[in-house]
Order: sequence, then structure tokens, then C-alpha cells
Amino acid sequence: MQSLSEAGVTQAHKTWHCDEMRFGLWGHVRRRWGRKGVKIIQKVQIEFAWQYLVLAVDVIRCELRWAWASRMNQAQLKPIFQSWSPDAVVWDGASAHRGQAMGQLGFARISLPPYSPELNPPERVFEVIRQAVEGQVYPSLQGKRHAIDRELRRLNANKPHLRTLIGWDWIRDAFQQLSNPDIRSP
Repeated sequence: MQSLSEAGVTQAHKTWHCDEMRFGLWGHVRRRWGRKGVKIIQKVQIEFAWQYLVLAVDVIRCELRWAWASRMNQAQLKPIFQSWSPDAVVWDGASAHRGQAMGQLGFARISLPPYSPELNPPERVFEVIRQAVEGQVYPSLQGKRHAIDRELRRLNANKPHLRTLIGWDWIRDAFQQLSNPDIRSP
């Protein structure tokens, strides 16, 4: 809350919690139900191909935005955030987030404490995505990307479910305590 106030963020600002998730074709074995005593055999894909999902979560308006990047660096992130044009971004301390090029975009950058994914709402969305797409074999990286897109559209359309994932009371309360420029004091 204090970091938001110090950055000049008000209730009227478009504030996004952002993070990136690397996804690829290096498969993961997931738990599966099976008959007792019968060995479960799962196909595992092993291919060195990956991309990054750049996810923005608006906790107050209960919205998701996402884009794709081939690398996690400022050159890839800058056009994404230019097109989104946020007023403020809350994210972790990754070097690409702290770089000079990102600072030139003009939005307030609020860093989360180190090693605190539990404070970042996109991490909850990533958990749901991983549950939905991992443990399967995809014909290509594009195929897995389509599966992730489908899951994100499903989440974005189901506002009550999305609110349970990202609408933490303490974050919503912090935004409610920010000044509201629409309300004029007498």
C-alpha cells in the first residue's frame, strides 16, 4: 500500500500485477488416477523449444491481459507494455523489469519483495494454466500456446472464478485505501 501511494497511484490508475511464465515442450509427468496395482504409462515429450507468456492481472477490474515473447528481456517486453499502456505495474525484481528501457515507458514500477511469489496474483493463474496444459504431448510449441490461450480466455470469461484466484482481500483493501481523484473533498 505504501509503495503504491509513494508511486502516486490512485484508484483511477490502470494498475497491473505482471509476471512471465516460461512454457515449452519439455514435458512434465502429472498425477493420474488409475486402477490399483496397474502401472500407469505416460508419454513424455522432450524437446528444447520454449516461449514466454507475459501475463497482466487487474485485480480490481478482474481482467487478464497476455502476450507472447520469445525471450524474457527488455527488447521483448517493451513493445508489449507500450501497447498495453499501463499507469502502474506491480511485479518481481527481475532484471528485465528494472532496466532503463522499461523505465522510459513512463509507468510507475512497483517491485515486490524478493522470493515472494505468494504476493503476486499471476502466480495463481500460472498454477491453473499448468494444471490444464501439462501432462500432455503437443504437436508443436504453437499447439501448446493455443491450449494456454484457450485456458486464459476461459478464465477471463469466468469472472467469479477469476476473482477467487486473484481478488485477494488484502490487495483489494489496499487499492480501496488509495486516494480517489473522482471524489472532491469539500
